[in-house]
Amino acid sequence: MSTADDAPLALADVRAAAARLDGLAHRTRVITSRTLDERTGASLFCKAECDQRTGSFKFRGACNAIASLDPAQRARGVAAFSSGNHAQAVALAARLHQVAATILMPADAPPAKIAATRGYGAEVVTYDRYRQDREAIGRQLAHDRGVTLIPPFDDPAVMAGQGTVALELIEEVGALDVLLVCVGGGGLIAGCATAATALLPGVRVLGAEPAVRDVTKRSLATGQRLRVPVPQTIADGQQVESPGALTFPVNQAHVADVALVTDDELIDAMALAFERLKVVLEPSGAAALAAALSGHLDLRGLRVGVTLSGGNVGIDRFAALMERRGWGLDAPSA
Repeated sequence: MSTADDAPLALADVRAAAARLDGLAHRTRVITSRTLDERTGASLFCKAECDQRTGSFKFRGACNAIASLDPAQRARGVAAFSSGNHAQAVALAARLHQVAATILMPADAPPAKIAATRGYGAEVVTYDRYRQDREAIGRQLAHDRGVTLIPPFDDPAVMAGQGTVALELIEEVGALDVLLVCVGGGGLIAGCATAATALLPGVRVLGAEPAVRDVTKRSLATGQRLRVPVPQTIADGQQVESPGALTFPVNQAHVADVALVTDDELIDAMALAFERLKVVLEPSGAAALAAALSGHLDLRGLRVGVTLSGGNVGIDRFAALMERRGWGLDAPSA
């Protein structure tokens, strides 16, 4: 990884991750839609990471991190803590590299995500996300078992792997004026912003996070990492108390601002993606699209990259969310 004081992560790190992921991670499609362009007045290019292995961008970072371990570390195994997508990503990446994995997950994580993590061969240990510190428990678990912890975002190799999302998008569609990226702990946007601003000096990288959890937006505004209680939002992948210690300085350097989206706007984006793009998104995976559609950003006349970051939502929950907003799922694609 890059070691320069002013560059904790560099384009070279993202390119190295892309080389490690070649043949392991999918090169996901870019979706365009006349309907989305008409709604926003922009040209939108949606990077469908819901098509990625394990259903989200998280596989890129987990796989790069595990591929970067030395043989002794691989022999001892890995551990991770996650609400679901990173859990599945580490489980599969470990399986592909023949590494044992133990995953700490919140007891109220979507059942489909817990089942998928176990299905990839990992051991799952649960905790109470509202009363216990997952990072402290995860680090203790890794220490007790003598294994390497693969953090969900606060790790240079993870950030570099996630940055390959933007690298691929720009390689395929060319110049962008704006790149919209969902924000939880900040790993995806840190990697993507590093790649995008290096390749496109004039691009504006904007985050998207739940309005009830605006800790990244406020942290960037104040210049320091703030902490909030775990927020109540349907976007379980973004229920993070604070920006990462390693991701935050990267995002300070490269992220212009963060757009806030409501739960209702997330559901509306999920419904539009399903009806018009024929893509299934989980709430967190729809955050960047929700920001583009919200009307709060002036994107008229711009070329805009949008990360559709994950699609791990069970059919019962998806249907319940659509019913909550009164959506009928029978419109034509466009």
